[in-house]
Amino acid sequence: MTELTVENLHLDYGTNPVLKGVSMQLHKGEVVTLLGPSGSGKTTLLRAVAGLEGPSKGRITIGNRVVYEGTTGEEVPVEERNLGLVFQSYALWPHMTISDNIGYPLKLRKVPSAEIKQRVQAVLDQLGLGHLGQRYPHQLSGGQQQRVAIGRGLVYNPPVLLLDEPLSNLDAKLREEARVFLRRLIVDLGLSALMVTHDQNEAMAISDRILLLNNGVIEQQGTPQEMYGTPKSLFTAEFMGSNNRLNGQISELKDGYARIQGSSWTLWGKPVGDLSIGQEVTAIIRVEQVKLNETSEENYLELPLLTKMYLGSHWEYLFRESDDNSPVLRAFGSHQQHDGQCRLSMPMDQVWVFAKE
Repeated sequence: MTELTVENLHLDYGTNPVLKGVSMQLHKGEVVTLLGPSGSGKTTLLRAVAGLEGPSKGRITIGNRVVYEGTTGEEVPVEERNLGLVFQSYALWPHMTISDNIGYPLKLRKVPSAEIKQRVQAVLDQLGLGHLGQRYPHQLSGGQQQRVAIGRGLVYNPPVLLLDEPLSNLDAKLREEARVFLRRLIVDLGLSALMVTHDQNEAMAISDRILLLNNGVIEQQGTPQEMYGTPKSLFTAEFMGSNNRLNGQISELKDGYARIQGSSWTLWGKPVGDLSIGQEVTAIIRVEQVKLNETSEENYLELPLLTKMYLGSHWEYLFRESDDNSPVLRAFGSHQQHDGQCRLSMPMDQVWVFAKE
């Protein structure tokens, strides 16, 4: 069952087009994340679905109900869309207890007091806050306040939960814990959720499907595995993960692979799209795919070690040719690498070759 459908949605800020024909669906029990750089339109799309922004064209349907129709100008106000909203700032009322904060949407819907009390307590228990109902927001930690904001969005069983960067106010350690909790909560309750984030690790951890936005359009969509492992464009390949980038020219095409010629190097890679000999291209390889001093791989570069950094779980090494204008290449390793020339092996099918942009 489809809980949310967006069709050919356009939205402008004055003369500046922000959404340029976005179409998407959210199915029941699915978590879809809107990912992209600042200004790509992800928050604007979420706010348009919520009714907080007015599109200029297209259609938005929640369940079987059209809440925005561009051809007729029909637009259902935000308070009648029955969506759960969780904001980046949590937006908790400081003068209300945690129970009152969570129960407020039910109070607005004139639910009987006894039922409000019962449903609020059930949500508090689900969130692990069952004993904190009579405290006030300032008496809770950031992670607990975030759970309260989620609880307020859940308490009236909305068909779709909208989350606008719900974890961004938490510190790094707490954010890791919170995304585990949030994913488990969404799955356990069978929720349908549309979430905005700029953090790709967060998107990959929580999502069933990712929509990557670029300049107001969907660049690519798919499962986290598809987005990371099979990018269809240079933008997607560079946005997802930590990467090395090499610019060169195709000198040979053979058996589904392309030979790339650089200033003082050659590599084989896997073309993405139709490429031709002599074409200027960009090769992308994930940093974790680069193998140091691996002699069994025939596709490699030899470069001097520029510097190394110890990051706890691994070492990170930086390499560069003698030319200061050449790009820095990175690799990971579990042991400290000594200075000098190193062999950087790159599996052919992990070197993606794109037309240069």
